[in-house]
Amino acid sequence: MIIKSETLIYVLGRCFKKHILSADFLTTHLQGGTVGNVHLVTGIAETADGEIMPYRIVLKIQKKWERYNDPDSWRREYDLYMSDLGTTFPDAFRWPICYHAEMNAEENEFQLWLEYADGVSGLDLTGDMYEQAALELGRYQGKLYAEQPAVLQQLANLSHADLMKNTYLHYRSWPVVYDYIRSEECEFPKHVREMLIGIDENADAIFTRIEQLPLVLCHRDFWVNNLICDGGTLFLLDWDTSGWGYLGEDLASLIADEDEADFAHMVECYQRCIPAYYKGFAEYADAPPVAGHCVYEMILLVFGYRLVERYLHAEDDNGKTQSLHALQKIYQMNNI
Repeated sequence: MIIKSETLIYVLGRCFKKHILSADFLTTHLQGGTVGNVHLVTGIAETADGEIMPYRIVLKIQKKWERYNDPDSWRREYDLYMSDLGTTFPDAFRWPICYHAEMNAEENEFQLWLEYADGVSGLDLTGDMYEQAALELGRYQGKLYAEQPAVLQQLANLSHADLMKNTYLHYRSWPVVYDYIRSEECEFPKHVREMLIGIDENADAIFTRIEQLPLVLCHRDFWVNNLICDGGTLFLLDWDTSGWGYLGEDLASLIADEDEADFAHMVECYQRCIPAYYKGFAEYADAPPVAGHCVYEMILLVFGYRLVERYLHAEDDNGKTQSLHALQKIYQMNNI
């Protein structure tokens, strides 16, 4: 990876708000795949007055790729950082500061130089942190819903409100998962099969209920690995799926994202996060009764068939057990 010294010095000048003369650097790969890579850039910067300043900063490089039914999602995070959306965040709930962004149209690639957020993330988040994340999310969405700042109307590249519905219908049309839960070969307990089939049979009525909920700005990838809790601040990463969605939609990912759900505490998280989320939203806007929430249904719509797919393609029995365990926990939520 090539880092231009003039770019690095400019970025560090923005970061420290000082005139930087020189800087060395070392890069460490944090995460990413074939379409995006995230690196931690560390080193020592020297200012014009001789001050020596250690630094840590994140460089995210994103290449063009295609997400089903959302073709411009690959560049959405760049577009959002170039907008005024950052002015809408409170101190307690925000994205990392972007010090510099570059779009290479010829290569269909962009770079973001971002604030490094150091804190607790992933499965290290505590129950209190889950609840705080739900509360702050509700406050943020409620404030935007109530105030409708002009920036919301200026955001051209957002995913559409029907993304969840279309993604569910796409999965439901896939015979591999659809036929399996209806086949004699299905190894799921009867109540799990009936839960999944019941969602299909009632999908039209469920979506009618969901579409009566307030339409809010959703992150749509609001899971534990995109949350960093640093003291009193919650940092939210990876905004490429964000767009218009329905009240409670982001809670489905927080509670049940199958890539790294806290299976042992899913039901507890469900019990704690929904009231906290509605409480936060109600601080700014009229919220429908919490008893009428659709989070359970959203969890099944978003993750039901994905967990079936994960079960079928698991490389070992442990993978199968985890997917089935998650479905069992979701079933328990309906009895709360």
